[in-house]
Amino acid sequence: MDQDVPGYHADTAKVLARLRRIEGQVRGVERMVAEGSYCIDVLTQVAATTKALQGVAMLLLEDHLRHCVADGIRSGGERSDEVVTEATRAVERLLRT
Repeated sequence: MDQDVPGYHADTAKVLARLRRIEGQVRGVERMVAEGSYCIDVLTQVAATTKALQGVAMLLLEDHLRHCVADGIRSGGERSDEVVTEATRAVERLLRT
């Protein structure tokens, strides 16, 4: 895959739609805090927002694996090792969150 084209290019509209919904969720959490909403209600919304962001991350990771990593492996040689290492580091970052 062309490195100038992200692996998620076919899902750009879906990713952007999810991010807009998440943006709305964050604004809702901000509004809840400003209005003095009950702590547990705010925490529930924070958890929902976190879960939504994790869903976006998984979509991006899947697209990366299906396109960028698969293409890198098909090309063979050092590039194959590089994309596997890169993908492994990405999964490590996600697991730390």
